[in-house]
Amino acid sequence: MNAPSTRPEKVGILALQGDVREHARSLAELGSTPVEVRTPADLEVVDALILPGGESTTMSLLLESSGLLEPVRDRLQEGMPAFGTCAGMILLSAEVLDGRADQHKLGAIDMGVRRNAFGRQVDSFETDLDVAGFDEPLHAVFIRAPIVEWVGPDVEVLATVTGKDGKERPVVCRQGPIIVAAFHPELSGDLRLHQEFLAAPMPC
Repeated sequence: MNAPSTRPEKVGILALQGDVREHARSLAELGSTPVEVRTPADLEVVDALILPGGESTTMSLLLESSGLLEPVRDRLQEGMPAFGTCAGMILLSAEVLDGRADQHKLGAIDMGVRRNAFGRQVDSFETDLDVAGFDEPLHAVFIRAPIVEWVGPDVEVLATVTGKDGKERPVVCRQGPIIVAAFHPELSGDLRLHQEFLAAPMPC
């Protein structure tokens, strides 16, 4: 894992829908200042952004209606660190294989995903993951989780699980200052992925 760099002072959480409070609590435990981002003005004051779990299609449409879609896209292109969990991973991906025609993709990480591909709510599960660079397994909570179908050459796969089809599927990935997870690390009480996100390189 990368060594810590300049720590972001204010960390935004996209607060249009989803697990906002849980991520805010995790950031506060790590000594960071969480900022709920609902408008472009909110986005202007943060140094990094968490895109939480929720319903990816709804969040995509709310990004557009709130006026945040292009400002978030621009900040990501400028190198703003971002952490996408579950639905947030879908939003940050380059391709959503089963998305609606009007579903927006931020294209911040070179991967293709399929929504809810681990199963419905009743198929939710928990497991311990071996994450590259972590000394001990990370407990992961999967709820209607997406599956990563492909990753580009610049994407680092940090953890995998075996899917129903018997294939190893990436569930934690990183590309530059972008980290994504197919599960909900904010629900497990293990803050190591949040710590890794806060250590991501900041733009000059």
